Amino acid sequence: MSAESETSVPEGATVAAAEAPGGSGRKRSFKLSPSATVAAVILALVVIVAVLAPVLAWRDPSAIDPVNRLKLPSSEFWLGTDAFGRDVYARVVYGARTSLLIGLGAALVSVSVGLVLGVVAGYVRLADAPIMRAMDGVMAIPGILLAIALVSLTGGSLLTVLIAITIPEIPRVVRLVRSIILSIRHEPYVEAAISLGTRVPTLLMRHMVPNTLAPLVVQGTHIFASAILVESALSFLGLGLPSETPSWGSVMSEGRVYFQMRPGLILYAAAFLAVTVLSVNVLADAMRDAIDPKTARRL
Repeated sequence: MSAESETSVPEGATVAAAEAPGGSGRKRSFKLSPSATVAAVILALVVIVAVLAPVLAWRDPSAIDPVNRLKLPSSEFWLGTDAFGRDVYARVVYGARTSLLIGLGAALVSVSVGLVLGVVAGYVRLADAPIMRAMDGVMAIPGILLAIALVSLTGGSLLTVLIAITIPEIPRVVRLVRSIILSIRHEPYVEAAISLGTRVPTLLMRHMVPNTLAPLVVQGTHIFASAILVESALSFLGLGLPSETPSWGSVMSEGRVYFQMRPGLILYAAAFLAVTVLSVNVLADAMRDAIDPKTARRL
């Protein structure tokens, strides 16, 4: 595939480019819709729960107590206990910290690496083909299978799971950034800066990279939600974090054997997972509509 055939630009990127220095676009205010406001409040509450986990959960989430195994919810154990006597409430609360940490880490790393590679591929002609063919090779492998393979080979740990989730997300960011850079490299204000002898680092950082920030924020939120789901899937399959590290996926994985007896062992963590991912996706859609209102009108 030639470089010219890959220059399609997402609509959000087009609007971002129009608002660049020298463009004719006007900055639009970002106003949350009622659904996005609710999603923001829910996500903020989940973040507060993750940050204050040691205060909100007074029991050790990894403490095994066989005497109190498979207890029903009560005043002592708010969400009951699992097959090892561990407090489900504490594990769900601490699982929020683990899941949000992995989601945030995957989003930051993939956006940072993808931004650098995308700018180089979009601006340096000689580097375009090698970088994009490497990205196409990574995208040819299903992300969940690549993550399973990496975790199986290197073992389950927080760093390993984070790397396994991040690698499949990088090509999507690279393609987004590259398309934006290709679309604005011949804009009049960019050509004017080049004619004035602006150095390449200054040209990229001042005139080109800022156009990628708004679409990258939207892309980063989707990566954040996707990373949480992938981590939960890996842990549910027994290929994620070790059992002593609480996460929503591991809580559901350990509770599936006793689902008919204690369905709450899966449902509590699944509810937190679903609400968090849904809130992130609603906020991402709201940011996308703010960047490109034409998309919202069509929908």
